[in-house]
Amino acid sequence: MSVETTTSRFDGVKWLIVFVLVAVAVVGNSYFSDQSLLYRVLGIVAIAALAGLVALQTAKGAAFWALVKGARMEIRKVVWPTRQETVQTTMIVVAFVLLVALILWGLDSFLGWLVSLAIA
Repeated sequence: MSVETTTSRFDGVKWLIVFVLVAVAVVGNSYFSDQSLLYRVLGIVAIAALAGLVALQTAKGAAFWALVKGARMEIRKVVWPTRQETVQTTMIVVAFVLLVALILWGLDSFLGWLVSLAIA
C-alpha cells in the first residue's frame, strides 16, 4: 500500500497549532490544579483529541493514518492459533526452559566442584 503525500504550505501552521494545543493542556493542567482531577483529565483528553485531529490533517498525519489502516488490515489476515495450539506450544517452551535450567544447574555445580578441588 503506497500513500502519496504532498506537503501543504499550511502544514507548518497546523503543527504550530498542535504544539500550542499541547502547551495549553500542560499549562492548563498546572493552572487548574485546584480543580477536580476528573475535570482536568477530561479537558486534557478533549484538547489531545483536538490536537490529534489537527495533526491528522497534515501530510505526516495522513501518512501515519494510512499506516494505521494498513496495519489493521494486516492484523486481520493473521491466522491466530487455537487455544489447544497455544497451550501445547507454551508447555513445550516451559519444558525446554526447565531442561536448560537443569543443564545449567548441573554444569554450575560441576564447575563449582572442580574449582573447590583446585583451591582446596
